[in-house]
Amino acid sequence: MASSRPARFMAAVLTLVLAVVSTGCGVVRRESMDRARDDTFEEDVRTARTLTEEFWRLQFQESGRTYRPVNDFIPYSGRFGPSCGDQPAVPNNAFYCPLGHFIAFDQDWMESLWSEMGDGSVYVIIPHEFGHAVQAQLRTGYQLNIQMELQADCYAGAALSGMVASGALAADEGDEEELLYSLAAAGDPTDDWLDPSAHGTAEQRQRSFAAGYQNGVTAC
Repeated sequence: MASSRPARFMAAVLTLVLAVVSTGCGVVRRESMDRARDDTFEEDVRTARTLTEEFWRLQFQESGRTYRPVNDFIPYSGRFGPSCGDQPAVPNNAFYCPLGHFIAFDQDWMESLWSEMGDGSVYVIIPHEFGHAVQAQLRTGYQLNIQMELQADCYAGAALSGMVASGALAADEGDEEELLYSLAAAGDPTDDWLDPSAHGTAEQRQRSFAAGYQNGVTAC
C-alpha cells in the first residue's frame, strides 16, 4: 500500500469482499507475493496511524462528537514494552490500553509480518487497535471479549474503506489478498465464544472486516 498515489484497488478489494461474504467467508490464504515496495515498514506504520485517526476524527465530527487522539503510540521489542495496569506487554502482540489511552505494538513482530505477509498486515493490525480506542471513547460494552474483537475488525475494515474512498490511500496488486490473509492467520483455532481471550475464527474475522469495508461503520 502507498499513500502517494491515487487509489486504484477499491474495485478489486470490493470484488474480493463480496466473494468472501457470498461464499460463507472461506479462508483466503496467500501462497506467495513477491513484489517491489515503494514504502518502508516505518512509513506504512506512520501512514496507517495517521489516516486511521483522521478517519475517526471525521466520523466523530459528523456525529457531533469530538475524537480524542491516542496519547501515545509505542513501539516495543519482546517483553520490553509498556504495562497496561497490572498487565505487562508480551511479545508478538499489539494492544490498546484504556488506562493510558495509548496503543503499543511489538515492532519486531509487526515488521516480520510486514516482510512475510505483506504491508496489508499493518493496515489490519493498526486500525484494529484504533477500533478498541474508539470503543473506549464510545463506552461500548459487550459481555464477551470476542464481540469486542470482531467489532474492532469491522471498524478496521470501515476505516480502510474510508481511506481508499477518500483517495488518501492507494494499493498495489495483491493487497486485497494480504488483508484477508492477515485476518486468517490471526484467527482462533476453535469457535469458543466463552473463551475470555477469543478473537474469532479466521472466517469470523474476515466476515467482520468485510462487513465494515463494504458497508462502513454503521455495519459494525
